[in-house]
Amino acid sequence: MLDCNLFETPIECGVKLSNFDDGIKEDPTLFKSLVGSLRYLTCTRPDVLFVVGIVSRYAEAPTLAHMKATKRILRYLKSMIELGLFYSSSHDFQLMGFCNSDFSDDIDDRKNTIKFVFFLGDCCIS
Repeated sequence: MLDCNLFETPIECGVKLSNFDDGIKEDPTLFKSLVGSLRYLTCTRPDVLFVVGIVSRYAEAPTLAHMKATKRILRYLKSMIELGLFYSSSHDFQLMGFCNSDFSDDIDDRKNTIKFVFFLGDCCIS
């Protein structure tokens, strides 16, 4: 992935991943390792948190489409390597949160998706 093409977004607009994709099966061990590393990275890169959550749903039986979506996240991270969160000490302890929901967008089981972010002062904590 050192000489890969770069992307400005972590996931393709309008892409719908599914458990029922009829694609080539990928190695679940490699996929789980990759997704686990991305989940660890989300502490300082919340811009990929939602997308990593989506691809982690398919860790038991990943297909080529799931692997392509995961590799796109890596290409996005490489293009935006200078971004990240900086946690500093602050005396401003105001808790602020934002939330957004998407009803029945999951094509597998029609569950709702809720996105949120919470700040304590200037630091993103969740």
